[in-house]
Amino acid sequence: MTCCEGWTSCNGFSLLFLLLLGVVLNAVPLIVNRVEEGEFFQNPISCFEWWFPGIIGAGLMVIPATTVSLMARKRASCNHKSGMLLSSVLNVITIIGAVYCVLVSVQALLKGPLICNSAGNSTFGCEFSLDNISNIYLKPSGLQWYFNESCVPPKDFHYPTLNDTVANAGRRQSLHFRSKEDTYKNIHLSVFLGLLLVGCLEILFGLSQIVIGFLGCLCGVSTRRSRIV
Repeated sequence: MTCCEGWTSCNGFSLLFLLLLGVVLNAVPLIVNRVEEGEFFQNPISCFEWWFPGIIGAGLMVIPATTVSLMARKRASCNHKSGMLLSSVLNVITIIGAVYCVLVSVQALLKGPLICNSAGNSTFGCEFSLDNISNIYLKPSGLQWYFNESCVPPKDFHYPTLNDTVANAGRRQSLHFRSKEDTYKNIHLSVFLGLLLVGCLEILFGLSQIVIGFLGCLCGVSTRRSRIV
């Protein structure tokens, strides 16, 4: 096995791990929303998990390159020059998907979960469009939504002013909102920070495989394996 074939095989296992991790991370807020609300897209944690950056971008679009790269251990398509060239071409799709994952993740980290928006958990601005992705850097707000002590309070929250009973009810409502808010903020940060890392790593592995694939195409593969194939 040449170094090109060895790296292709290693690259395949790395991409397999990353695509599975991306799918799992993307699924976490969807599952939490389903468990808490009883149905999907009812008061979701954010819009961005529904753009499927991990399931489509870091997941489905990485499968072709991963499959071809893993074949390097099976003495299959990556053990001849055309196979190495094919692995390079398919990794272009991997990079496109990973870039999509990164862009959506950055957008999500800048805007924060829906509970931190003035409209609460409103999905009014959740329509997917390429313009929404391209406007990432126009109004950056950093991670203030996470480090602030509290996001926007719920619209139906009223501070108690009449008696102790109302006051206690108001405090319980405030504590419940704060607990839900902290949970959503932690899930949102963890998921999209993880997806950002997954996307960046997939871009690096994809670029490296493009280079290795072209080198394998130009220099050839091991003689022993060429005879077998």
